[in-house]
Amino acid sequence: MSESEKVSEPEKSPNPEANLPGIQWGPLLRGAGLLVFVVVMLWLAFNVRLPDLEVIQAWLEGLGWAGFLGFILLYALVALTPIPVTIMALAGGLLYGVVVGSVLSVVGALLGCWGAYWIARGLGKETVKKLLGDYGAKVEGHLEGAGFQAVFMLRVMPGLPYWPVNYGAGVFGINHRDYLVASSIAIVPGQVSLIAIGNFISEPNLSNGVIVGVAWAVVLAMTGWGYFTWRDARREAEAGAGPGPAGRR
Repeated sequence: MSESEKVSEPEKSPNPEANLPGIQWGPLLRGAGLLVFVVVMLWLAFNVRLPDLEVIQAWLEGLGWAGFLGFILLYALVALTPIPVTIMALAGGLLYGVVVGSVLSVVGALLGCWGAYWIARGLGKETVKKLLGDYGAKVEGHLEGAGFQAVFMLRVMPGLPYWPVNYGAGVFGINHRDYLVASSIAIVPGQVSLIAIGNFISEPNLSNGVIVGVAWAVVLAMTGWGYFTWRDARREAEAGAGPGPAGRR
């Protein structure tokens, strides 16, 4: 070996410990934070239930003029978790009527959905898939190749909880704009239909019954439309990824 090569060779420390890589505190702290988050979410899913409608109503009325803000914030927090949001929507109908209750519920639901999307981005795909459990494969399969249409369909579909869509969209390739726009449109009919039921419970008359019927008819119609648009988008995506040099995966 030449003298110049000897000089350019990096010096090794006589202490073997000095050559070991340092502790990567960032990933370590992130992993610990994710673990805590997953544990909290699982605990909420199996142990926490919202109070009865009467308790929520009394609490919100006790806030006075800040009751609107309290309702929105509570709704957003519930939408971040696996706790069903149905009772919050019903409470909105009981307390505020169809119009005001719908506005407050939509705002609260959107805030919660938006927050969950960004939390999922921070958690990462593998952690979210574990968190979603059985929902993970289903949501991922629907979102693939039809982001906007899939978010719309899954959001408007009766019976499917919000939280798997919220967290799944954050890690399964849905961009923020498509997610927010699709959610903003699709949340409205479902929230109005639940608010209408709450309003009907407080005032069971013919006009409120008609509102409930119309609201649910809109939900079912939009669910059907959402399914067909999602199916067409998936077919187009699959056709674009068909056999051939440009289409093979």
